[in-house]
Amino acid sequence: MKNNNQKIRELAESLKKNPDDSFTKFALALELLKKDDVTKAKVLFESVLEQDPDYLGVYYHLGKLYERQSRFEEAKKLFTDGYKVAKEQQNERTALELKDALESLNFESNDDSTL
Repeated sequence: MKNNNQKIRELAESLKKNPDDSFTKFALALELLKKDDVTKAKVLFESVLEQDPDYLGVYYHLGKLYERQSRFEEAKKLFTDGYKVAKEQQNERTALELKDALESLNFESNDDSTL
């Protein structure tokens, strides 16, 4: 079984060969989060979002990362934008996850806005 460092090395090598591969960037960001390397994960998530705004998974994970950094307004925007993309893609499961994330964040910050 591969350890986290080995996965990170392999994903980084793959990304060097294909720097525009959203899946590899996203996977690498998730592995970096497991090591609590929030800064590098954030850069990768933001890069995925910028180059591939239809990459649905990035909205939840980057939103949660922003929430973790107390960047609540940015997290809310990501959850809201991601919800819209999920609805456009007819991905009800992800839409519901993003809606729940937004409602949870709003509850914690006493904000009544919903989707």
